[in-house]
Amino acid sequence: MQLSSPMVSTDWLAEHLGAPDIRVADASWYLPQAERKAKEEYEAAHIPGAVFFDIDDLSDKTSNLPHMLPSAAKFASRMRRLGLGDGNLIVIYDGAGIYSAPRAWWMLCVMGHKEVVVLDGGFPKWKRELRPIENMIPQPYPRHFTPREDFSLVRDFAQVMANLTTKREVVIDARSRNRFLGQETEPRHGVRPGHIPGSKSLPYAKLTESSGTLKSPERLLELFRAHEIDPNHPAITTCGSGITAAIAVLALTVAGAKDVSLYDGSWSEWGARAEAPISVE
Repeated sequence: MQLSSPMVSTDWLAEHLGAPDIRVADASWYLPQAERKAKEEYEAAHIPGAVFFDIDDLSDKTSNLPHMLPSAAKFASRMRRLGLGDGNLIVIYDGAGIYSAPRAWWMLCVMGHKEVVVLDGGFPKWKRELRPIENMIPQPYPRHFTPREDFSLVRDFAQVMANLTTKREVVIDARSRNRFLGQETEPRHGVRPGHIPGSKSLPYAKLTESSGTLKSPERLLELFRAHEIDPNHPAITTCGSGITAAIAVLALTVAGAKDVSLYDGSWSEWGARAEAPISVE
């Protein structure tokens, strides 16, 4: 099953929950200052049948950067173990509404699994609507996962450096405005404050409603226009460590964008590289 939108509503999931080709995954992840433990919360309560998509475990442990994309072999192995694989429509959600689920959605897209959607409003909306939850940890049957990496969705340091000259892609920074302007100390040691020269600031919090759902395509288009961003123009999204940049990828896709990639190293890498130019204006 493949849907026209990268998102589904809680009504849609409630209607299709339990269908043989539908799989659900909780991809919650939080910054340390949130003082929330994603896996413990998942074990205490989750959407029936949901498995836990561990973003930190599903990363390249050989990198000194946080939760970088893992190898295709590692990713496929973890997906098989979770029972997520070929022929499944995978519905991803998180415990904040729209926060880390887009990262898992993007990772699956990069690995070639296009039948993946994000639950709009996530677990908070599901609970507010008094829909079923459980605390039983599922024991899924292993499912074959065939990785077909799509590197058009990813940018690395060298590519973003080259883009400073070519300016083929607009760079969209999803961090807070204060971090973008270098007015906040960066949380990672050795990372300078500021932003990639020429990039545009669009904090991820502006992409969602107060209810925790993503803004409608119409409202997203208005927001992009207000920030001088054309969804039809090729774009690279970035943030602190590649999590909230995926929210921008999702929002641009919902608004009709066709050429969007994510700088996986994001500011954790750029701000730490001495040769990387930085702007604070």
